[in-house]
Amino acid sequence: MIQQVLVDSLIKRRSIRKFLDKSVERELVLKILDIARWAPSAKNAQPWSFVIVFDRETLSRLASLSPSTEPLRNAPVAVAVIGDPIKAPLTYMIDCAVVTTYILLAAYAYGLGSVWINALRYQSAVKEILEVPEQLVPISIVALGWPAETPIPPPRRELLELIYWEKYGRRKYTQKD
Repeated sequence: MIQQVLVDSLIKRRSIRKFLDKSVERELVLKILDIARWAPSAKNAQPWSFVIVFDRETLSRLASLSPSTEPLRNAPVAVAVIGDPIKAPLTYMIDCAVVTTYILLAAYAYGLGSVWINALRYQSAVKEILEVPEQLVPISIVALGWPAETPIPPPRRELLELIYWEKYGRRKYTQKD
């Protein structure tokens, strides 16, 4: 049986870059991260940690890094996902991308808006601002807040443009008996 609520969440979640001037309770952020920690990771390494940021000055410093980090300026809270290459040398970035997706979906389930910000571009600055140890890697920052916008769905490529059958490049499906 398909759980329509879950399917709808996967399809309807949008990146929210504008937030209401309304606080997000610490307990709600913890609920979201409690769900996110169940994200799958290679060999169950769970090579992530989270830095939760409520401080306006810190959010402003992060927002000033580039136009793509600007949504942090009016977000009431942000969560930085920090990867540990020692725990999962080959997969920590992928594992942290998956846990980031879980944060986005859990936030949506609780009615919050969110946007994924790529921290890899600003790794050194993010490390400095959040005092991340040298051996760890900031992978993403998720801006969280009550949505102040309702973006229309962006276009998606057609499914048949994305799939191949049995081998890359084979567009035609042929059923074998």
